[in-house]
Amino acid sequence: MNSFFACHPVQHSFQLFSVEHLVTLAIIVIIGAFIFLCRKQLRKKRFVFVLLSLVLIASETAYQAWEIRCHQWSAKASLPLQLSDIVVLLAAVMLITKNRFLFNFVYFAGISSSVQAMITPDLGGYAYTQFRYVQFYVSHGGVVLACCMLIATCRYEPTFRSLWVSVVFVNLYGGFIYAINRLLGANYLYMMKKPEHASLLDVLGPHPLYLVSIEGIMILSFLVLYLPFWIHKKIKGKSILLKRNANTGNL
Repeated sequence: MNSFFACHPVQHSFQLFSVEHLVTLAIIVIIGAFIFLCRKQLRKKRFVFVLLSLVLIASETAYQAWEIRCHQWSAKASLPLQLSDIVVLLAAVMLITKNRFLFNFVYFAGISSSVQAMITPDLGGYAYTQFRYVQFYVSHGGVVLACCMLIATCRYEPTFRSLWVSVVFVNLYGGFIYAINRLLGANYLYMMKKPEHASLLDVLGPHPLYLVSIEGIMILSFLVLYLPFWIHKKIKGKSILLKRNANTGNL
């Protein structure tokens, strides 16, 4: 138990795309598939929404408590101001309120940031046998699963307009965080420098040019996330048109 809550990496440090890393990602994918397969049953189970919301809140709260316990908490690095942290809290509220605006934002900003974080995590070497690793994947995986819940059970779909609204809000938030970084000497959203450990930013050029690349990747990832719904709408529209033509022919 002491090693699980250890304040520093112990035993085997985290390795990108190791068996443990891939198994963790697979578990999240399997749970997501389960949500879609059991959507009719889950639709009537409000406690599942509440439970997932509480898990997200508890995860973020536990992380803050762990940081304090380990004497690692600092305003420069520990405030829940990373985009992937903010969407954890927004997803918790979204599950309870089922607010469509929150869904649209969490779907685009939350899934894109959480998926990137889970694939190339900045874990400081903490392995799967430690609290920090578990908490990290519970939080980020929980955001993805929260969106799956509303898509599967409530049939929520993001709109093309909400994609661009999300882009605007992310940029406004980035401006706010830049001011916070200057005030605190911090590096939230990695706006001031790249993270110390391997990440997607390593291939996007030096600072500050990688910020421009991030903007392009963000928009591209939002478009990719919207693509399945665009295809679904096109197929649905053609199906309706065919039915109308068939009915007209019968007349």
